[in-house]
Parts: sequence; structure tokens; C-alpha cells
Amino acid sequence: MFLTLAGAMSTAELGVSLAEMIRRGKVHAISCTGANLEEDVFNLVAHRHYERIPHYRHLTPEDEKGLLARHLNRVTDTCIPEAEAIRRIESFLLQSWQRSEIEGRPLFPHEHLYRILLSGELEPFYQIDPADSWLLAAARANLPLFVPGWEDSTTGNIFAARRIDGSIGDRDVIRYGVDYMIELARWYLETSRDTPIGFFQIGGGIAGDFPICVVPMISQDLEREIRLWSYFCQISDAVTSYGGYSGAVPSEKITWGKLGADTPSYIIESDATIVAPLIFNYLLEGENRRDSTT
Repeated sequence: MFLTLAGAMSTAELGVSLAEMIRRGKVHAISCTGANLEEDVFNLVAHRHYERIPHYRHLTPEDEKGLLARHLNRVTDTCIPEAEAIRRIESFLLQSWQRSEIEGRPLFPHEHLYRILLSGELEPFYQIDPADSWLLAAARANLPLFVPGWEDSTTGNIFAARRIDGSIGDRDVIRYGVDYMIELARWYLETSRDTPIGFFQIGGGIAGDFPICVVPMISQDLEREIRLWSYFCQISDAVTSYGGYSGAVPSEKITWGKLGADTPSYIIESDATIVAPLIFNYLLEGENRRDSTT
């Protein structure tokens, strides 16, 4: 399973179910937005400082301004505290970026976070059960991770700011963008030799659009024989239209060489925060049922 995470699934605490999927070997690679990458760690170290706003749909502009004054960044009904989450992680990231600069060894954005998590430096700050952090589970499994568009995330913005103010020099300390696509092509070519790979997409946007293109890139631009994605499943409530949010139906992907005419394809039009944990639980319970009959 190749899993893609868009939206704000980390702040919605998908890690409660996704981390176990990773530990059980049900997920074999992930493409996620920079926001989902960082927000799982924010929740890990600052959960008790989060504020829930169940009436968020009724907030006035003045209410929103009040949250800003308190340094609370709202994601739907959840406010992420700047000091306890963002600034706390920033200091550790800056140290990792500066270390890479000294070593002359650039890392991908997720590799910097893997290094920090595996070092144990953040353990004194944990505010949830670490078993509920999907990124920590991924780091321990050294799961292949791809983060397209990382530079538009909060930590990507911080990195740009530190380059501007001189905290980090001109030497490359981070690999991203096209480097991620090159690494994804290498992983897909190697992995698909032995097994088919299914595409399980949560939401729309770049987290799904970026990785699904690796198949036509290999077949059409590199002109190599390659397996198509073996199945396609998307959970999304996006409306399919020219102005929609990356809501192309599976059949349209056939014309681009991403899927085949006989590829099993499904769209679940619903809220992913409800549906994804249900599917994950079904898969995990299915494994338990098989184990109990052996």
C-alpha cells in the first residue's frame, strides 16, 4: 500500500490508527504534505496545550483575531499553540539543519525529523502516548516517505527565514522537490519488480497528484517497462470539476497512463477523518481474525 495524506489528517489525530498500520507492515510508503509531516510532531509534543473550538463555523473575524493574539493557529476546530508546538520543534530542526551544513550532507525534510525523533531528544516533551504518533512509527520502521511541496509548510517557511537571516548558509542542507520524485522513481522501480503496489489516497492535492505521476514518468519519459498502480482508492469529498480541488475521477487517470482500464478503482465520497480509521481498523481486525484461525 502506497498511502497519501492531504488535508490536516495529523491534526485530526490519524496517528491513533495509522501508527499501528505502519507497525503491522500494512503501509509500505507514504506521500504527505509538509503540514501533515510536521503536525504529527506538533501534536506529539504540545497536545495538552491545544485548544478545541467545536463552534468554529460561527467564529467572527474578531474571534479569529483574538486567537491570533494568543498565538493559536487554527486548523478547523483545533488550535495549534505556536510556542509549545512550532517554536519548540524549530529549535531542534535548526540544530539538525546546521549539523547537515557542517557535515555537507543534505537530508530530505522527513529525514531531519526522523533523525530528531530517533535521537530521543524530544522524549521529555511527549504529551501523548508515543504509540499514537504515525511519524515516530514511520521513523522506527525507516518507512519511505515523500513530501512534495514541503516549502509551503510552516517548517518550510521557517527554513526559508533562517536562510534569509543567515542562521543557515548557502550550502544545501535539504533535498526536496524534484529530488523527491527521483527518489520515488527509484523506490517504485525497485519495489514493483517483486510486488504490485496499490494507491490509497486520502484527500486531494499535491500529496496524491505528485506520487501518482511517477508511473507515467517512468513509462513515457524514461521509456521503461513498468507496472501500473495495482489499485486506486480515494477518500474525498471534493467535487469533480475544472475548478475542483484535484477531484479527477479514476477513469480520467487512465488517459494519462497512471491506471489501466481494468485497475480496481474506488472513490469514497465522505469525510476521511471518519472513513480512514474505519478502513484501517477493518484491515487490522482482518489480520487478527486470520491469526486466530491458524
